[in-house]
Amino acid sequence: MPRRLGELEDAVMTRVWQWNRPVTVREVLEDLQQERSIAYTTVMTVMDNLHQKGWVRREVEGRAYRYTAVSTRAAYSAALMNEAWGQSDNPAAALVAFFGMMSPEQRESLNDAIRIVQRDNPIPTAPREAQGEEGAPRP
Repeated sequence: MPRRLGELEDAVMTRVWQWNRPVTVREVLEDLQQERSIAYTTVMTVMDNLHQKGWVRREVEGRAYRYTAVSTRAAYSAALMNEAWGQSDNPAAALVAFFGMMSPEQRESLNDAIRIVQRDNPIPTAPREAQGEEGAPRP
């Protein structure tokens, strides 16, 4: 399970994910500088750390590297949710509490996701010969 990204790591990865193309340290630096004062070497170190941790891959282009995300923001978020859920001593109660915190829009997104998963991964049913008259499984 990946470790949660730090604040600056998240700021860098947000750009890499949003741009969805290979990026240079300079491009990330210039965008970050619109929000905060930050040094080139700081961004370079963060991007190198993200590479060492497996969040980005890099390829040499001239005298610089171009960095590309290894996975998506959605996959990162899902891994964090899965880790948090897995740490619960009562996973069902944790889900009920989590669903209770959701906005109506988030619940609709959840319903959409469930429909997609059920469509793509249907729950197997018992063969017809193993079922009783009304489709109920035999004892």
